[in-house]
Amino acid sequence: MASFKLKLNGLPFGSQRFSYALDGDFFNRIEPTELRSARVEVDVDVTHEHEGLFQLEVSCSGTVVTTCDRCLDELELPIDTHYSVTVKQQGDEVDDSVDGVLTIPEGWNELDLAPIVRDTVLLDIPITHSHPEGECNEAMMELLGQHRATELAGSEEDDSDAQASIDPRWEALRKLHEE
Repeated sequence: MASFKLKLNGLPFGSQRFSYALDGDFFNRIEPTELRSARVEVDVDVTHEHEGLFQLEVSCSGTVVTTCDRCLDELELPIDTHYSVTVKQQGDEVDDSVDGVLTIPEGWNELDLAPIVRDTVLLDIPITHSHPEGECNEAMMELLGQHRATELAGSEEDDSDAQASIDPRWEALRKLHEE
């Protein structure tokens, strides 16, 4: 993780590029994730504009492997994202309340790029992880179908079955509500 430390004080004015190859271990070092593996190439373009002001352009592309929410098989997801942030050395506290601006204390000599890179990739992963329709593990989907609660189709037979299985206490409450 030391390679992700950007030495701010020794950084010359102008642009520089830093490249990284990330694997699944990188994402789990900071905090555990649902990722099983990863192959992500990252380029960080840093522009030192003037004393205490840096522009970071983070570009990430590759794939991550996680678990499908439906069938629990491995699911490979593409990563292709970009993030820009302006870093200002100003004041005594870290402040990231302004979107796209990270303010760090003037005394900081280095900036840890690892959390920025990690979050950039993780935010590109969809909330739900599932194979496209019809591509899930068929055996698992069959088991899931066997254990799924049945839904009423709305037919008269289903309605009469549903009425017969309603707890009488709820029926009494329903009658009170209708009055």
